[in-house]
Amino acid sequence: MPLIEHIRELRSRVIKAAVAIILGGILGFVFWKRLVGILIKPICSINGVQGIGRSTPECKNGVLTLTGPTAGISLAFDIAIFAGLVLASPVWLYQLWAFLAPGLYKKEKKYSLSFIAAAVPLFVAGASLCYVFFPTIIRVLVGSFTPAGVSSNLPLDQIVVFFLRMMAVFGCSFVLPLILVLFNFLGILKGRTMFKWWRGVVMLIFVFSAIAVPTGDPVGMSVLAIPITVLYFGAVGLSILNDKRRARRKAAEDPNLNLSPDEASVLDLAPLPIERAESLEDIL
Repeated sequence: MPLIEHIRELRSRVIKAAVAIILGGILGFVFWKRLVGILIKPICSINGVQGIGRSTPECKNGVLTLTGPTAGISLAFDIAIFAGLVLASPVWLYQLWAFLAPGLYKKEKKYSLSFIAAAVPLFVAGASLCYVFFPTIIRVLVGSFTPAGVSSNLPLDQIVVFFLRMMAVFGCSFVLPLILVLFNFLGILKGRTMFKWWRGVVMLIFVFSAIAVPTGDPVGMSVLAIPITVLYFGAVGLSILNDKRRARRKAAEDPNLNLSPDEASVLDLAPLPIERAESLEDIL
């Protein structure tokens, strides 16, 4: 396809993805209050924390407030954008895939589809873990470091954006080991190489978790680091099994591949067909 046709196809797919995100954003804007209620439920259920806001059935501890006349509309638009990206994710992921697929080999297409199919539940699992663990983060940040007799004030727009970012960090962290498996299946990274680096990788995982989880305590760091470490070793085991499967297939195709220097190679004694001899008349 000429360059101009590629640009036209890219424009078409970007427009389709943008329309899907806008429609999802409109739907998120309509139901933004319900979405906010789901997001603030873990925060408003924290015991032992009292805010300056009034206590309501939706938020009994009154820790969440809004500051300024435009804070509410800004929060609504933030929720709408996030909802649009999530609701339209099947559309824009497909558009991205459809644009890249013609340049991939058949094996690469199969691995990419498997990667997407496995990445979605892993991302959801990471985001769900953050949703469950987020009250503990807020309890440590607010409850443990607030002096006695002092009420807390958490701007709702800031805390919701912070919550969404934390969910994205947890979700993407759960997908990282899957990228290593994809590299292994594409022949870029060996499973034994991944296993040899496990000490450094585990240390990097815990350092990353300490930075990603703002509480800074060992428990909060371990909640993110331990699942990622388990997923990493699962990726290493799957990669080693795939390397052995690939080696067996190559050995079946080429019997001389794994021979030691003292072993004789297998000889192919099958007779080759003899070409028909040319007669003198054909030559002349």
